[in-house]
Amino acid sequence: MEDDDLQQRLRAVLTGCARRGETIAYLELAHAAGMQPPHLVHRVTEALEEMLRADHAAGQPLLAALATRKDGLMPGRGFFWLLNEMGVYDGPPEGEEAIAHYRALLEEAIAYWSADSAGGHAG
Repeated sequence: MEDDDLQQRLRAVLTGCARRGETIAYLELAHAAGMQPPHLVHRVTEALEEMLRADHAAGQPLLAALATRKDGLMPGRGFFWLLNEMGVYDGPPEGEEAIAHYRALLEEAIAYWSADSAGGHAG
């Protein structure tokens, strides 16, 4: 199924980012995963939402936290709205509280997904 293949490609790119300790912008992620237009950012964020739900359900750190807005600082509002919906975060989608929560999630994701045993955890 194409969706499963896309999830695997996105996970591979994001795991590589985790190993380098880097985030990646949505559009850059779409290109790195071999996605073709149209609506790349919209389609990649939908796939990231699916990934967030799957990782949360599996009790794993959120690999999709490595994908950010083009400024590279943090994900967009939808990330925080989904965290709220999943019961992971109950604060605002912007501001100091959001930044602090995101940094903690990002550190946890990088530590977990960059580990050799995670191999890792990419599948």
